[in-house]
Amino acid sequence: MPRILVIDDDPAISELVAINLEMAGYDVSSAADGVKGQALAIQVQPDLIMLDLMLPRVDGFTVCQRLRRDDRTADIPILMLTALGQTQDKVEGFNAGADDYLTKPFEVEEMLARVRALLRRTDRIPQAAKHSEILNYGPLTLVPERFEAIWFTKTVKLTHLEFELLHCLLQRHGQTVPPSEILKEVWGYDPDDDIETIRVHIRHLRTKLEPEPRHPIFIKTVYGAGYCLELPVEENPSSSQTSSAAV
Repeated sequence: MPRILVIDDDPAISELVAINLEMAGYDVSSAADGVKGQALAIQVQPDLIMLDLMLPRVDGFTVCQRLRRDDRTADIPILMLTALGQTQDKVEGFNAGADDYLTKPFEVEEMLARVRALLRRTDRIPQAAKHSEILNYGPLTLVPERFEAIWFTKTVKLTHLEFELLHCLLQRHGQTVPPSEILKEVWGYDPDDDIETIRVHIRHLRTKLEPEPRHPIFIKTVYGAGYCLELPVEENPSSSQTSSAAV
């Protein structure tokens, strides 16, 4: 039974979330502030954390950053659950390390769909090597067991979401992948044109893989159409001749 930790200081919301998760077959633990939430995350090692942003003692952004820096919790998927719904709030949440973002008020079915998608994604990635998907091309090799990429001569640690996004682009190497297709495959559901979600994680990948992230030569934006992964056959990242402006 998957274990889910709910960190939220609103008793009504916390109870609503817990009851519906338990009815859906999940084992639920709860914490009402950031300090207790972080401690419980380390103690119970949940399969998923649902994290409110406006928390007493320590806010959710800080808790998320701390969880990501701790090896014991770094790979646990985090779904931010918050009343802050502006684009900048989402960007800050993703930059702090969140995997997904659900704005209050929300429908229970949408919440359960996000939970299922996150759990399915984190369970599925390590199995990629058992299938016939492309796992290497030119200077890039994906290592599903460790959520890593071997990039030219260095090993790059990826988050679950970064791994899935890079894997999605690698399957369509040289092709433009539209945002709707990325959202469906990587996030596992169909958000309403939430393009900023993709942009944030594309920027994260670029900082790890591009020589000059603001002028990407490998992960390209095709304006109005999507994103394209173009990898060289040669083994030197500086040898590519074309560049484009980052989003």
